[in-house]
Amino acid sequence: MTLGAKPKLVVGIVVDQMRWDYLYRFQNRYGNTGFKRLLKEGFSCDNTMIPYLPTYTAPGHTCIYTGSVPAIHGIIGNNWFVKEKNESIYCSDDKSVLPVGGSWISGQMSPKNMLTTTICDELRLSNNFKSRVFGIALKDRGGIFPAGHSANAAYWYDDSTGNWMTSNFYMKSLPKYVTDFNAKQLSRKYLQQNWNTLYAINSYSLSTVDDKSYEMRAVTENKAVFPHLTEKALIKNNYKELRYSPYGNTLTFDFAKAVIDAEQLGSRGVTDFFAMSFSSTDYIGHRFGPNSIEVEDTYLRLDKEMGEFLNYLDNKIGKGQYLVFLSADHGVANVPAYLAENKIPGGVFSEAEFSGTLIQKADSLFHIKKLVKYVRNYQLYLDNEAIKASGKEKEVYDFILNYCRKPEFVQDAFYLKDLYKTNTPEPIAGMIKNGYNAGRSGDLYIILKPAWFETWDHAATHGLWSPYDSHIPLLFYGWNIKPGKLHREVYMTDIAPTLAAMLQIQMPNGSVGKVITEVIK
Repeated sequence: MTLGAKPKLVVGIVVDQMRWDYLYRFQNRYGNTGFKRLLKEGFSCDNTMIPYLPTYTAPGHTCIYTGSVPAIHGIIGNNWFVKEKNESIYCSDDKSVLPVGGSWISGQMSPKNMLTTTICDELRLSNNFKSRVFGIALKDRGGIFPAGHSANAAYWYDDSTGNWMTSNFYMKSLPKYVTDFNAKQLSRKYLQQNWNTLYAINSYSLSTVDDKSYEMRAVTENKAVFPHLTEKALIKNNYKELRYSPYGNTLTFDFAKAVIDAEQLGSRGVTDFFAMSFSSTDYIGHRFGPNSIEVEDTYLRLDKEMGEFLNYLDNKIGKGQYLVFLSADHGVANVPAYLAENKIPGGVFSEAEFSGTLIQKADSLFHIKKLVKYVRNYQLYLDNEAIKASGKEKEVYDFILNYCRKPEFVQDAFYLKDLYKTNTPEPIAGMIKNGYNAGRSGDLYIILKPAWFETWDHAATHGLWSPYDSHIPLLFYGWNIKPGKLHREVYMTDIAPTLAAMLQIQMPNGSVGKVITEVIK
């Protein structure tokens, strides 16, 4: 690597809920210009793991770009409980800002709750803010946290209008090119196309049959089967349904090109950074599960559009002049009902029923009315003041722990204050430690058995330590990247320091990752 030489543009790509094995599982049907191009001409770290718990969207995106863990950067989940205010909070909530270009409910968002810098912040700091940084994703948290505190803008999708929006944390009004883009009403046009398979449906041999009772359907459907008549969502102006179709990825690619073009990224004599995340893969995975035809079709389409996007970058920036990395924020578990069909253990449980019974028993035994204030991220937030006031602290805490260890879906449970005394084996104990933030985490942690998860309005989910949730793809491609493959274990937190080394800038201020030296040799 030549001293002082830098790429014109860095493009960070996060595919929400992309398991590592998707790179290879569908490979025979991928074209040569998308994932295969990245694998053939790029450098693949095939054993990249997530080093913290829980494996959710907000901490995943944050860890990639900060090189840090929730214990330090503070984004411990998509939601958590604020003990001082006795209320829950959404990760990117910021009541001090106002929506710009979209609805109020979707607009009060910023990176305020993230406690560290990202690689994008450090790039801006390195040259007196000459670099320009933008983040986009259908999910606000997928665009906001990667772009960092000092980004020129982050944009996300507004379900009520089908438009891209932001908040006044970044600007007072949308640029003309964004309003012009929104005026095309592409979300409406895509929904009107409906969703059928890209190829003949009987050719999807790596998936289950289409009609499975455990797959979730849209409110406008009678069954979760093809064709998905997404146009029906427009009857009630339900633009949210775009998220649950591959057209959400298409819209993201469309908008990415519009931002890069209008902002002249990579053409101003300084390195710029464009962070993009594909959210529809997550929504589709939740609704239908990883073994569905819908997921297979989504990745075949994504591969095709990824190839078109790389060709766009070749023509716009110049082949070899831009640096791309592709990774994921987490994976996903198989649907327990699907596992049961194949005699593999697993299951679901009701979090509300589990905590509700605990509350009732505590009231009966100790006269504590609301023992559990909040349940999230596999943690219980307890009413410790009420427990202390009962005069039976040890007895109550012992009762809670014993109760939480009994269900068949629980592998173990322990109080987070005893985190460094637990007999929980590695890597699970280390992942919990990395995810524990004293000011934001709960009181008691529950470790679920593999292939178990809480049931709600989805077919599949994620969040655990198991490889299906914590083993993710990591590919580097383009500027100064030589083809190669690495099998030693590396971590999500190593991405930012590796980029920092390549860009010859300081790593983010909370980074705990290490440079993947094989990538930059």
